[in-house]
Amino acid sequence: VPELTAQMFDARNMMAASDPRHGRYLTVATIFRGRLSTKEVENQMLAVQQKNSSYFVEWIPNSVKTSLCDIPPVGLKMSGTFIGNSTAIQELFKRVNEQFTAMFRRKAFMHWYTGEGMDEMEFTEAEFNMNDL
Repeated sequence: VPELTAQMFDARNMMAASDPRHGRYLTVATIFRGRLSTKEVENQMLAVQQKNSSYFVEWIPNSVKTSLCDIPPVGLKMSGTFIGNSTAIQELFKRVNEQFTAMFRRKAFMHWYTGEGMDEMEFTEAEFNMNDL
């Protein structure tokens, strides 16, 4: 369980290209599958929270939820799924916004959208909405 938990929180295993160490978790949901002790899983998750308390916001108590299914996935003894809501996602938004701004300034691919009836102002509004995030 400790190794599985460490892998779940490892930045290299995230599906979004953002490093959670550059932000703080608002909430986390973990799902474990396999013949695991509920007590061991809960203790491990509590240890992760206490050890890495600076990576969790303090104003949301009980921000980590854990689920356990005792039926292991086919071909494995155990598995874990991690869903985290982290402020580090802002890195990804910044990169996308920079790329969008560079392309929008050059009007790259704009003819495809305006040809289908979109207005250039819709892109400007979308850019403002992204900046508000």
